[in-house]
Amino acid sequence: MGSGRNADVFALDEQRVLRRYREGGDVAHEAEVMAYVAGRGYPVPAVHRAEGPDLVLERLDGPTMLAAFDAGTLDLDAGARLLADLHTRLHAVPPRGADCVLHLDLHPDNVILSARGPVVIDWRNATDGPADLDVALSALILAQVATTPGQWSEPARALLPPFLRYAGGQPTRMLDRAVAMRAADPNQTAPEAAALTTAATLIRTHTPNSPSSPRRPAHSSRRSRAYGRALISDPRPFALDRRGIP
Repeated sequence: MGSGRNADVFALDEQRVLRRYREGGDVAHEAEVMAYVAGRGYPVPAVHRAEGPDLVLERLDGPTMLAAFDAGTLDLDAGARLLADLHTRLHAVPPRGADCVLHLDLHPDNVILSARGPVVIDWRNATDGPADLDVALSALILAQVATTPGQWSEPARALLPPFLRYAGGQPTRMLDRAVAMRAADPNQTAPEAAALTTAATLIRTHTPNSPSSPRRPAHSSRRSRAYGRALISDPRPFALDRRGIP
């Protein structure tokens, strides 16, 4: 069905797919995190089996958020709001320990716009930590695309400011750590790695209340968490109409 940078996806039947990591490994942690957040109302594919490098998952219908942008069925501002809301909702999940549950790879190609609403896939990097790190990494991925010449550079540049505005928080305080994590990622291409410094500068320029951006009202983390808890209890804000606008 498809291939990513480190895994392939195969259709098993109309209800299930097999995600297999090419370099092996153990998917137990990934499956555990997915089960944990699913049990608390967060939208992830159902896990049918986890063994070695193999995950047997619910087969989802619908395009990725990236494909919806390409098809013109989701506009960039609505997509930015949806991506930020998925962060807010995840970080409102009761933590397993300290801090929050983090995805650490939450970008438009890892969100499936399914019939039951947006569903977040690819949880291999998931861990616990500060919510600002998760937002910083998502912003950095968008900014790398924005600052690397290609088909998606202009859309990514347009998506980044509203995403940062809707996500809130203080992601720039975790930006250096996010840059170090991306630099250490062996799956980074040479152009992506070369764009890291410029990408970080772009994020600082567009982050509300960053020293290099215009001042805006401070974001309320308490309000954000309350909003996230409301989304967990009522996922209807994530339902899409026929135009793909939440």
